[in-house]
Amino acid sequence: MSYCLSELGVEHVVLERGRIAEGWRSHSWDSLRLLTPNWMTRLPGFGYDGDDPDGFMSVPELIECLERYAAASGAPVVTDTTVQRVERLNDRFQVTTNRGIWSASAVIAATGYCDLPAVPMTSGTLPPSIVQVIPVDYRNPAQLPSGDVLVVGASSTGIQLADEIHRSGRPVTLAVGRHTRLPRRYRGKDIFWWLDRLGLLDQDVSTVHAIDISREQPSLQLVGSPEHVSLDLAILHGRGVRLAGRVVNADNDAVYFAEDLVATTAAADVKLADLRRRIDSFIDERGLPAVEPEPFVPTWPLAMHPPPIRRVGTQELKTVIWATGYRRAYPWLPESVLDERGEIKHERGVTVERGLYVLGLNFQQRRSSSFIHGVGADARWIAHHLAASVDVTRVA
Repeated sequence: MSYCLSELGVEHVVLERGRIAEGWRSHSWDSLRLLTPNWMTRLPGFGYDGDDPDGFMSVPELIECLERYAAASGAPVVTDTTVQRVERLNDRFQVTTNRGIWSASAVIAATGYCDLPAVPMTSGTLPPSIVQVIPVDYRNPAQLPSGDVLVVGASSTGIQLADEIHRSGRPVTLAVGRHTRLPRRYRGKDIFWWLDRLGLLDQDVSTVHAIDISREQPSLQLVGSPEHVSLDLAILHGRGVRLAGRVVNADNDAVYFAEDLVATTAAADVKLADLRRRIDSFIDERGLPAVEPEPFVPTWPLAMHPPPIRRVGTQELKTVIWATGYRRAYPWLPESVLDERGEIKHERGVTVERGLYVLGLNFQQRRSSSFIHGVGADARWIAHHLAASVDVTRVA
């Protein structure tokens, strides 16, 4: 956003509550890598320039990349500054922080889609003897007590943590909810190569029938690794991870699971089969060179043999990891821009409050809006809208 405003000569400042890339610094586990290949790490005026375009950045590599981007673009970042309140005063905004008050003609909330962990109410019914962990606090298996572990959530975070913890020698049960199953590679190319070529990542909000439903689609079940391997429920099942349905209740005696594992895995299988057909048709229509398709192995039969467990006793359970996604909270923004769920009301990032914008939300303008490579297009569009609609100060 800063780069795009600078392109237009708009005077601005970037307020960061921690350090540059603070979320990646303090909220990532040790082995985490990006899900997207390096060639997709591109921002306005900046892109990956290393010698491993098909690899996946580690967190330290990403932090170094973002620091270089901030330095190269001359971004006016003010660190260790927490925004506490944004309110309209006449034709400007007063921005109150822990380090003073700012006055601005426009404000852009760029705190992203993954702001706060979404932990279900069930967590409060577990006995205190069970250690409960959210992914932002997890670093590696060594920090967990010995004994059985329940990982709740089977998108990219959940499956990676379940696999890593199981490899450490701890028995793991994975509670499976809605997810989007994807292979790491298909027909000789990374799955994101195909999504990019099919134009799915650039799909615009105007082409979607029910955008609210599209924005609530489950996260990807995927992993980025130097070996370019897939990781899904079938692989975890084969390694000895126990699969269960959604967590529906808990008490002092047990955690209870829904009888929905077959339906959930079958739904993910259907969507993956449809994507494979689209890729196959794309290859055939354009005569592209590609290896033969890998056999399609459905997951849902694994949910039946052996029958999924219905409960885990709290006596044997030592740790629960809540990999249940994220929510957003904006107590510092005017209530006029928030809906009944506390989400920002906007159209392509433009809120109902003139001069107040949002950036980085899921499917904000395109399906790629919350991806590193996709946020740049939204930022450039917002910068032009802001410069044309708000009385801004221009840099001499």
